[in-house]
Amino acid sequence: MPRTVQPPHLEGALVIDKPRGKTSHDAVEAVRHLVGFRQIGHLGTLDPLATGVLVLLLGRATRLAQFYAGRRKRYTCGVRFGFATDTYDSDGETQGSDLAPRLDPVEIERLAVRFVGRIQQTPPAFSAKKIRGHAAHELARKKKPVELKPVDVDVYEFHLAGIEGSLARFTVECGSGTYVRALAHELGKLQGSGAHLAEIVRTAVGEFTLDHAISLEELAEMARAGRLSERVIRLEGLLADLPRATVLPIVERRIRHGAKFNVPLSQIQPGHIALAQGAPAELDSGDWKPARLRVLNAQGHLIAIAQAVVPQTYQPLVVLDAAK
Repeated sequence: MPRTVQPPHLEGALVIDKPRGKTSHDAVEAVRHLVGFRQIGHLGTLDPLATGVLVLLLGRATRLAQFYAGRRKRYTCGVRFGFATDTYDSDGETQGSDLAPRLDPVEIERLAVRFVGRIQQTPPAFSAKKIRGHAAHELARKKKPVELKPVDVDVYEFHLAGIEGSLARFTVECGSGTYVRALAHELGKLQGSGAHLAEIVRTAVGEFTLDHAISLEELAEMARAGRLSERVIRLEGLLADLPRATVLPIVERRIRHGAKFNVPLSQIQPGHIALAQGAPAELDSGDWKPARLRVLNAQGHLIAIAQAVVPQTYQPLVVLDAAK
């Protein structure tokens, strides 16, 4: 792809429709090449098999990633029954012969419901989970023992959408840290014939959906036309679910030095997001979250994310421009 240098103010979120066969790192590197700088992060990786929503954060927006950690994710996927694989997906080595079962929709739906709720899930051996400083997949590929402990994950929906032969299609809504291919693997064990993830599309990460996404090829065309900024969601448009307050210059100076500051209740406007079709019904899990605030200056620029320490008193958590 051609290298197109964009102005340094290109900051915010960019939603990519990641192609199959590419790693999330591949997609990040392609965008770095297009924008001409390296300060790019993402809101959760996708396996090479997966396509769909990969949210990139550009420039100072990378500092906001921590506030998106609880966002729910939605997927459509195909689970192939008949045999398991060592990676739990179609990229792995088969484990046994293909039993090619005839699937009973009632049985599959009944089994899938058992995974809905807060469950314990053991991450796949072929994953990026760390074991004594090494990624689990590195050990697995060397045929070394991989011991991963179960963790609590949230599955809000695991719904059977249809069956085609030995392939069952599902819609999934889950919290961060959930491996959909592990759901497929465990479902196959319950059903008895084994199963693996044959295909998967991530359709949403919180408020970001496929409707917001652009392919890398389309992005390259926009870069050549000098229109790349049209696809970037500006800093002021991020975390719109949080309430916001606009502060005077004297308060802005305190914030830029990391000092606590007061905001009258009358100055705080509620957050609001108009969720696109296909987004989760709720952005985050139901866990308690601290009272946080987007802080804008008189020019309407996002300058900080702050957290309440006592009513009407806030402590900056992230200051987007340090004091000069």
